Parts: sequence; structure tokens; C-alpha cells
Amino acid sequence: MIGAGHEAGRRSDAAALGAAGWLGLAAAPTFAVMALLTCVSGGDADMMCSAAHAASPLSGMVPMYVLMSAFHSAPWLKLISRRRSVARLS
Repeated sequence: MIGAGHEAGRRSDAAALGAAGWLGLAAAPTFAVMALLTCVSGGDADMMCSAAHAASPLSGMVPMYVLMSAFHSAPWLKLISRRRSVARLS
């Protein structure tokens, strides 16, 4: 009985880790699309958020979304690295 409960716990942990992995993969493309949509729409929304307009080229929503996409690209890089190493072993 105890072993069955422990096994079910491991399965739920694995499912949670799987969901977290998919969520991690979703972050970078989501931020990239948000940057693209903000850029295409004109990016006027960042004028409301900024006290000093055009103070820095890194100020605004588009650069923020691009940086967020870059910072969240680690799961994609790991996935690509794993697939390349599997392909080399085959």
C-alpha cells in the first residue's frame, strides 16, 4: 500500500515537472510575439509608462519584451542541445 502511494506521488511530480517544462518553453515565444505586436502597433503604450520620454534606447516595452524573451530562452537552448547530442549518438 505504501509503495503504491509513493509511486503515484512520483507520477504526479513527473507530471508537474512536465507541465513546468512546457510552461518554460512557452515563455520565450510569448514575449517575442508581444514585442512584435507592440512594435507593429506603434508602441504608444510605453509613453504612458515612462516619465522621461526617449531617455534611453532600452526604455520602452519593445526592448523589455525582447530582453525577457532572451532571458527565457534557456529551456529552448537546452532542448536544442539535447536533440543535437542525441542525433550525434545515433
